[in-house]
Amino acid sequence: MAIVVVGLGNPGKEYEKTRHNAGRDAVEALAKSEGFDEFVFNKTSNALVSKGVIDGENAMLVLPETMMNLSGKAVSAFVKTPKAGKNLLVIHDDLDLPLGTIKMVFGRGSGGHKGVESIMRAIKTQEFARIRIGISGVGKKNQAKKVQGEEKVIKLVIGKWKPIEAAVVKKVLKKVVEAVHLFATEGVEAAMMFANTR
Repeated sequence: MAIVVVGLGNPGKEYEKTRHNAGRDAVEALAKSEGFDEFVFNKTSNALVSKGVIDGENAMLVLPETMMNLSGKAVSAFVKTPKAGKNLLVIHDDLDLPLGTIKMVFGRGSGGHKGVESIMRAIKTQEFARIRIGISGVGKKNQAKKVQGEEKVIKLVIGKWKPIEAAVVKKVLKKVVEAVHLFATEGVEAAMMFANTR
């Protein structure tokens, strides 16, 4: 059974290299490192799709071409049943984690992430794996520095990475790629153990 890896973000030039597109960037990095085919636009799902093999396991990479909060539409074209959700891995940005950290979860609530909510509604289950990529500043005790107020949150989320952050992001994306590799070859438990260890 092929795995489906979805990178969340917003399409279009103006959103490139923004924090909100961390998931999308991770999937693009994965495609590059695993030598996947070029991404091709798939009309039915309104997404860019690339197929390839990770260590002998078939995988499909999906980048929804809808805005983030409508991501479910693209995902439901590939994940037809709640049971098929077991082979789904969604990668997205997360305000509750500081930059430099990732966390892999399975079967958890959306944590208020609109893209994740949209997917849960569309495929009628939350029983799928996710890799959350921290995009917040680092506060006390390495916790995420909380930004207050909707305007500030939006500004942070769709803001571009600062050069000093970009270097950290590069390392993080490398770790995400390794976690996906494990998810494809050894399953969710092994991938979670790796992703959730500092």
